[in-house]
Amino acid sequence: MLAVSAQSVLGKWKTIDDKTGKARSIVSIYEERGKLFGNITELVDPDEPNPVCEECTDERKGQPIIGLQIIRDLVRDGKAYANGKILDPENGKEYKCKIWVDPEDADKLNVRGYIAFLYRTQVWHRTE
Repeated sequence: MLAVSAQSVLGKWKTIDDKTGKARSIVSIYEERGKLFGNITELVDPDEPNPVCEECTDERKGQPIIGLQIIRDLVRDGKAYANGKILDPENGKEYKCKIWVDPEDADKLNVRGYIAFLYRTQVWHRTE
């Protein structure tokens, strides 16, 4: 099992909405069988109580957002983790994913989603 350190991607992270800049959820990143996964453990000020993933197109369709696995199968790639997928429950789309702890601030996680050569990077904030 991977040890949790200041530079570790493991633990709980607060996601930030790109449009509003407000906290959206807490995602718990954990290691299983040598790969990293992430589940939504909490929603911050949700629009509705106990929402489900209406837009998902796989086995997650109709599943509660709280507990939903949104990060799958990331493997170590140098100081980052890559070659996995991240789900955006808002639109049901899955993207290739790469995550790494900010080298300047261990309490910030860079989360990058890719479509072909285009990408978007979010910064998540450590909560523990």
